Amino acid sequence: MANQDKGLTRVIKAAGYSLKGLKAAWINEAAFRQESVAAIIAIIIAFYLDISYIDRILLVSVVVLVAIVELINSAIEAVVDRVGSEYHELSGRAKDIGSAAVFISIGLALFVWVIVLWQRYFTI
Repeated sequence: MANQDKGLTRVIKAAGYSLKGLKAAWINEAAFRQESVAAIIAIIIAFYLDISYIDRILLVSVVVLVAIVELINSAIEAVVDRVGSEYHELSGRAKDIGSAAVFISIGLALFVWVIVLWQRYFTI
């Protein structure tokens, strides 16, 4: 099914679909809501810290990365659930791998935050 829209119309429709996806994730995914609240708090904190703009970009970027990975994981889970409710090894593997991606992105975010804050506030 090819999209026939061109130019600004396509961009506007794509933005609408994206907002629809964000709304669906917010309504249906508790993990996305929790990580979004944590991200908003972290981003606010990042702008109040006395750090360089590069450090601020790093802190905000890794937090946004967690949200992106969570959205992809939620999409994987929705597709797997759509295919069937019975257990299948590959379905379980797909969900576990998506969850692992979220876990790693959270670990990366924590690592970057600790390193940036450590070098700014705890080194002489």
